[in-house]
Amino acid sequence: MTAELRRNELSKYPAMFQRPPRRAAALTAAFVLIMMAATGLPRPGQAQFATSPERGQAMASFEQVWTVIRDTHWQVAPGGLDWDAIRREFEPRIAASSNLEEVRELLSEMLGRLDQSHFGIIPQLVYDDLDPASSGQHVTGIDIRMLDAQAVVTEVVPDSPAEAAGVRPGWVLLALGSREIVAMIEPLQEIARQRGLRLDLVLTSSLRQRLSGAANSSVPLSFLDQNGEVVDLDVPTVPPRGALVRFGNLPPMAVWYEDRRYGDVTYVRFNAFLDVPRIMPSFERSVRNCDPCAGIIIDLRGNPGGIAAMAMGMAGFLTSEQGLELGTMYMRDVELRFAVNPRRDPFEGPVAVLVDSSSASTAEIFAGGLQDLGRARIFGTTSAGAALPSVIERLPNGDGFQHAIANYVSAGGQELEGRGVRPDEIIELDQRALLNASDPVLDAALEWIEATRP
Repeated sequence: MTAELRRNELSKYPAMFQRPPRRAAALTAAFVLIMMAATGLPRPGQAQFATSPERGQAMASFEQVWTVIRDTHWQVAPGGLDWDAIRREFEPRIAASSNLEEVRELLSEMLGRLDQSHFGIIPQLVYDDLDPASSGQHVTGIDIRMLDAQAVVTEVVPDSPAEAAGVRPGWVLLALGSREIVAMIEPLQEIARQRGLRLDLVLTSSLRQRLSGAANSSVPLSFLDQNGEVVDLDVPTVPPRGALVRFGNLPPMAVWYEDRRYGDVTYVRFNAFLDVPRIMPSFERSVRNCDPCAGIIIDLRGNPGGIAAMAMGMAGFLTSEQGLELGTMYMRDVELRFAVNPRRDPFEGPVAVLVDSSSASTAEIFAGGLQDLGRARIFGTTSAGAALPSVIERLPNGDGFQHAIANYVSAGGQELEGRGVRPDEIIELDQRALLNASDPVLDAALEWIEATRP
């Protein structure tokens, strides 16, 4: 899409972009957490500081991180901490560090003291690994979740290398190369603890990231199949589906959208609240094409969030009522309300939203807001509870720095951070259903819509 066409598409949704946040602007969540989890384990052979400029960049990066938290955190005492005491503790430790990875670890430890989501360091190597000008980040076509303490395949993308290799939903991932999944859990538990995140979110995010690789590569995997047999496969990688999107200081991400019909019910699914010129018109078409239809199902399972304003814009296609709000963002000196902007001829029939433990940030704001307004019924399992509005900026050493700038409270007065969106109908996805090509969460939503028919 040309720049002119993108501007034309954006102009259709002006209310979404009246006050763009400074620096990087988004409610970014799990797709950044994925990268932080994937890079949070020790890496051998870290480069030593060789020059004074590198050490100077490390100190400048510390200064930026500490100062930004002091000046932009919505609490005067960030996380209830004595932030000056935090400086006195960490500044000499940063100064005594011997390599860049040690600096990252110390900054991550400092941010972990806040015990809040959306604070973290994104290593420069993440940007390099995902830069399409280099090798790119290619995928196997496997999605995965932690179910009953097992890493279970929940989706195999059609026509992907995984499908060609015979991988099926319901298989249990036992190992990535020589590394057993059970051996990965303990260090990831510590990452979850440091970053105030749920363990299942960190585990799922880390595993999903490790199921991808560079162009023209393959990923060695060991599974337990439907017959209880161990299957060892070397699964090639291919370019991800969707369009590669850059936004602010986020690493590039491939964004896709799909819709289909189950009888006269419209089903919508997209993997991130990004790529406004494609996702917003696609969602509008799905809603318009749903006239007439019995209901709409919006599947946000695994959706890590993205641009907060998109939640307001999408909600406007689902109600004609004026004066509604999805919630309020509380900064230190100002409140910003997530106002819903009703669209012409919105869909006002039954709406079901599907969520799970990997639904985060803007996905939670959208689902929780519609739930509180009584406009949607939520199905699945409790969402990630990582709903703080945040921005990302680059540090002098080249790393990314994500930091929350506000607290978020839903329309019903609930803080979603650490709590998540609790479904109206809790439906657990399980291995048996996946092996039988069944989706009990989707089935429950379809049954509810059927029951609402006059």
